[in-house]
Amino acid sequence: MVLDPIHCPTCQNTDVVKYGQTADGKQRFLCQTSACTRQTFLLEYIYKGRLPEVKQQIIDMAMNGSGIRDTARVLHISPTTVIETLKKKNLNFTR
Repeated sequence: MVLDPIHCPTCQNTDVVKYGQTADGKQRFLCQTSACTRQTFLLEYIYKGRLPEVKQQIIDMAMNGSGIRDTARVLHISPTTVIETLKKKNLNFTR
């Protein structure tokens, strides 16, 4: 039996411990590195809008002029997720 170490998706450190479960029964993990910006994470997300790749796509589409509803439709996520992701990012639009 081979045990693969769990890596934090943000800092890639293996200093990770189990941190309870979600309501769906998925295992939650906690990164114990003090310099890491992410604290808890899951290995597999049920909702695509939580994935870092999708969040980056939201930002890229916004910078290229796509609207909120268009972005949500293309990525198959909620418009609320698009709005909240854009609110959390400090986007400096200069004209």
